[in-house]
Amino acid sequence: MSIPAVSAVTAGITPVTGTGYLSPASGTQAASGAGFASALGSVDQLQKLQSTTDALAVKAVTGTLTDVHDYTIAASESKLAVELTAAVRNKAIDAFTEIMRMQA
Repeated sequence: MSIPAVSAVTAGITPVTGTGYLSPASGTQAASGAGFASALGSVDQLQKLQSTTDALAVKAVTGTLTDVHDYTIAASESKLAVELTAAVRNKAIDAFTEIMRMQA
């Protein structure tokens, strides 16, 4: 009975890579304020999603929308983004409240 080498077993396994959606936090970002700027960029992205959804809703009402699925998808994405933003905001407020309760 022969046992293959570890390198032979792991040769066909590809490593898992990140999607790039969430970048690891670095000290330089926090010190320079880039983290806050990227958070504002996320809010801008949310606003763009809502604007697209509103524009598609107007097209659907006026009858110029060729594919109703576009509006449905945009509305779902917008709703999910708003819910995610609200959940993150609520967690941040909870964390702030918990920090304020700590005794020095």
